[in-house]
Amino acid sequence: MPKSYRVAILGATGAVGTELIELLERRNFPLSQLKLLASPRSAGRTVSFRGESLTVEAVADGCFRDVDLVLASAGGSISKQWLPQAVEAGAVAIDNSSAYRLDPQVPLVVPEVNPEAAFQHQGIIANPNCTTILMAVAIYPLHRVQPIRRIVVSTYQSASGAGARAMEELKTQAQAILNGETPTPSVLPYPLAFNLFPHNSPISEGGYCQEEMKMVNETRKIFAAPQLAVTATCVRVPVLRAHSEAINLEFEQPFPREQACDILRTAPGVILQENWQSNYFPMPMDATSRDEVLVGRIRQDISHPCGLELWLSGDQIRKGAALNAVQIAELLSHHDVDNSSSPSLSSNRLQP
Repeated sequence: MPKSYRVAILGATGAVGTELIELLERRNFPLSQLKLLASPRSAGRTVSFRGESLTVEAVADGCFRDVDLVLASAGGSISKQWLPQAVEAGAVAIDNSSAYRLDPQVPLVVPEVNPEAAFQHQGIIANPNCTTILMAVAIYPLHRVQPIRRIVVSTYQSASGAGARAMEELKTQAQAILNGETPTPSVLPYPLAFNLFPHNSPISEGGYCQEEMKMVNETRKIFAAPQLAVTATCVRVPVLRAHSEAINLEFEQPFPREQACDILRTAPGVILQENWQSNYFPMPMDATSRDEVLVGRIRQDISHPCGLELWLSGDQIRKGAALNAVQIAELLSHHDVDNSSSPSLSSNRLQP
């Protein structure tokens, strides 16, 4: 019989936290207790889970006692403050923030790419950035057949990437413009409705924003390819939910389009979506609330004999965040069943 875990969600009332609750129920994750943690202003709210009404608690000292697993989605500063306490209390933490992603002692995991890394944890496992996850799922099956030399990616990121409040702001702005009014941004720095702008994360001296450098550094870590050439341009677009990406790949040798399509048709977590006659390819409206990354418009790069182009859309909240975290938890729970002598969640110092 599978072990049943005591699970806490840190950041339970946010967009990703809400999705985590839904996924734990829908995927029937083996848990015996679910504790919902959030800021004091959210404490007291009730959430339905498996036919029961659960009350959100304020995160506080001692709240991780008797917890096996923490799914954290509350921002980097919150993770830095609370996850060490969770680990000290004996829990394993899967963190959706950027706080630990580049820490060499913390595995950065996409289950379809590097599942074995999850078992090297010392209490904390990091969930990659949403755009990195979506791209990794789509291109790693090709990388396994023929190593990628260079990645050039442009992202088209929805309001959901900035949270539930940004999604509501986009709706409000759109209505304001349709009413002939001037929208006033508060969550994002500029109006997003009927507009787009480069990602608003801080820009480094080299001209790359933080979001772009996440894709560069995280892809290298996940692929275990520290010298992999990666460049990214990230753009916020007026879409409510699900990100899209245009990706150019350069290989050592030509990679025939037909071979790439054959590989992606059976790749885990991928749906090949191409209808050339109708010019129908992945779109955010199709990717929304889907577990899989939709990939299509695969074509040879006419500017380079070893180049391949592809396009994808994926749900930023689902696979780009919550689902990836739950899949990591499932990896650990399955390992517990198969290796009962060295359980992944009962010891946060697991040696595989």
